[in-house]
Amino acid sequence: MQHIDIKEIFVNPDYLEQIVTVCGWVRTSRNSKTMAFIALNDGTSLPHLQIVIDKASGIAFENAMPLGTSLKVTGKVVAGQNGSVEINAESITVLGTCPAEYPLQKKRHTLEFLRTMPHLRGRTNTFNAIMRVRSVLANAIHAYFQSKNYVYVNTPLITGSDCEGAGEMFQVTTNGFTQEYKTEAEYYANDFFARKAGLSVSGQLEGEMAAMAMGKIYTFGPSFRAENSNTPKHLAEFWHIEPEVAFAELSDVIALAEDMIKYVIRQVLETCQNEMQFFNQHFEKGLIERLEELIFHDFAVCDYTEAIKLLQESGEKFQYPVEWGCDLQTEHERYISEKVFNKAVFVTNYPKEIKSFYMKQNSDGKTVAAVDLLVPGVGEIIGGSEREYDYDKLVSAMQERNMNLDLYSDYLDLRRFGSVPHGGFGLGFERLIMYVTGVQNIRDVIMYPRTAGSIR
Repeated sequence: MQHIDIKEIFVNPDYLEQIVTVCGWVRTSRNSKTMAFIALNDGTSLPHLQIVIDKASGIAFENAMPLGTSLKVTGKVVAGQNGSVEINAESITVLGTCPAEYPLQKKRHTLEFLRTMPHLRGRTNTFNAIMRVRSVLANAIHAYFQSKNYVYVNTPLITGSDCEGAGEMFQVTTNGFTQEYKTEAEYYANDFFARKAGLSVSGQLEGEMAAMAMGKIYTFGPSFRAENSNTPKHLAEFWHIEPEVAFAELSDVIALAEDMIKYVIRQVLETCQNEMQFFNQHFEKGLIERLEELIFHDFAVCDYTEAIKLLQESGEKFQYPVEWGCDLQTEHERYISEKVFNKAVFVTNYPKEIKSFYMKQNSDGKTVAAVDLLVPGVGEIIGGSEREYDYDKLVSAMQERNMNLDLYSDYLDLRRFGSVPHGGFGLGFERLIMYVTGVQNIRDVIMYPRTAGSIR
């Protein structure tokens, strides 16, 4: 049906004193002796549009007042008393009625409560703002890489190899429950692909293959981890940005990550001013200032060995012990970024035993050219490395992990046919959204969170 986005009513002065038609859902309503008022929102803006109803006009409005009701309203755009604009209604059509048991009433609901109704929580101010920031961030990521001559590639979601080498994959199968197969080999031989398959944990391996032809590529799509981690920053299904760059070393990967992060955050601050003010007021005081500080200051760089020393000498009592060779936990990451450097920090050169097989082995024989970006308030949001491009060293690393080399024959071929230094990183999109909005739980920055024991 013909109508105008509510956002356009707010930003385009040409609509003032004009007759327009808008659609949306009732967020709040109130009824006085001679007038009635409806706050309407169609999802295109965080502010609601006030609809003013003069009862003397004879407009039938009673069925339009319940919260959650969807309406089509025609009327004149006029200047409101608060410096904004509003509509003096001339006609109101109820598109969809809403009963009294509509769960989103005027009181402020907790995020935990709203998780029980993912199909409706998008109509709240919080999720209206989150989804808009998410959209702007996604667009900024594409704009950044496209402006730098990166090729956007779509890597497979169903794969026969495990990128991380950890085996935490969801199995993909067409075989239902049965006892007719006597062995695992027989089971998979009769499956759809005639071999074991799973949902991809990362598009990196295929991304590297594309980079060996296109030079600079990036992926942006879902990844799946069958990891039973019930923490505020883990999901079983999340969105993943993964650039891969040929002719690049670790320093190039670090420079790319910093430049990209600063670019996309700057775009959000410029584009989503209402939303960012909302998050600054309701979720994290000083959020905007913190993000501006990040944009205008260089990120720190700290070697893993030095980070361990800083943690050991901190005097802090950590839940997880700190010693060289341990994987940094969130409490360690946040201490380094928040207390030691008070800004974003790249931690480099991790022990090879705690990192993936594909990372370039350093000359010390103990570490790999890996990098994690740690940010205050969240911890790690980026993990990357220079990739091992020496065939023999890569095979050795895979054999140490008892990996089946036959499953990675294509990947190994890249080291045989014109191998080059190259690197890349993975950015968890939802973790970036958490950092930008100040929202503390990853379940609240995606429409339908998938976690262990929970799916709908």
